[in-house]
Amino acid sequence: MRYAVLVTGPAGAGKSTFSKSFITHLAASKRTGHLVNLDPAADPSSFEYEPTIDIRDLISLEDVMTELEYGPNGGMVYCFEYLLQNMDWLEEELGGYEDDYLIIDCPGQIELYTHHPFIPTLVQHLTRMDIRVCATYLIESQFMEDKYKFFSGVLSAMSAMVNLEIPWINIMSKMDLVTANPDDPSGGARNGLRKKKDVASLASRLFSALWRFAFQRHSSPHSSYLDPDPLLIATTRGDKSNDSNPRFHALNQAIVQLIEDHPLVSFLPLDLTDTDSLEYVVSHIDYTMQYGENEEPKEPHDLDEGDFQDLE
Repeated sequence: MRYAVLVTGPAGAGKSTFSKSFITHLAASKRTGHLVNLDPAADPSSFEYEPTIDIRDLISLEDVMTELEYGPNGGMVYCFEYLLQNMDWLEEELGGYEDDYLIIDCPGQIELYTHHPFIPTLVQHLTRMDIRVCATYLIESQFMEDKYKFFSGVLSAMSAMVNLEIPWINIMSKMDLVTANPDDPSGGARNGLRKKKDVASLASRLFSALWRFAFQRHSSPHSSYLDPDPLLIATTRGDKSNDSNPRFHALNQAIVQLIEDHPLVSFLPLDLTDTDSLEYVVSHIDYTMQYGENEEPKEPHDLDEGDFQDLE
């Protein structure tokens, strides 16, 4: 049985970094993982591990933009249309991997997951090849800085989940960027969050609570970010203490109702500086795909040749 993990999410969410750390973790666990690059615009120097399968061997965004004079978005759509027309290439490339983890690093254009049929069609092909597939959707922790930005991420995750219709895990990445460091006067937050001490404190207490109570996420007073609470954006007409534009009252109420009616989205926190955090996420991926449940015990190589040869 083969397993494939689609690493999806908006640009800058940390997909490639997560894929690299995922492979490193599998290697440390004596499991085999292979990186599959499905981003035709990827920079070759950005990969710490050389992709085993690379869509740029078939088509690259740079070639499409140069030869067809397409823009970046149109070129990306063309690349995936070309891939679907040449699925025999991908099937041939995937044919030699058995009982392995395929970590598929996807592009950052979220419309590929939410509006176009390319990724769902790809998933159908993988399923027909007897590959168990699940997807991870990453958004970065800095989305918590702005509740409206945060819920735009929640809605995009929900849209992608509904569009792909496969086992799904949402991940709040870069938790180290909002986790306070007591040795740092700024609290340890970076990338524009130094002055947002309340956010750093929120994430720090939340992150600590998660590891103390494991799955009891509701024990944290700030679990509304990992299990999104739609009341974060609820508004009341005439409430002068609310900083939102009253013209968006009806829209906010509609979003609240949508999330309440379809509570599909929750997030796992990911801090790649903490091995326990990565193990926590990987264990969820294994469980989602039922990793190893149908595998037969393997005889160690040393029983056939090597140190145990004289015992036969």
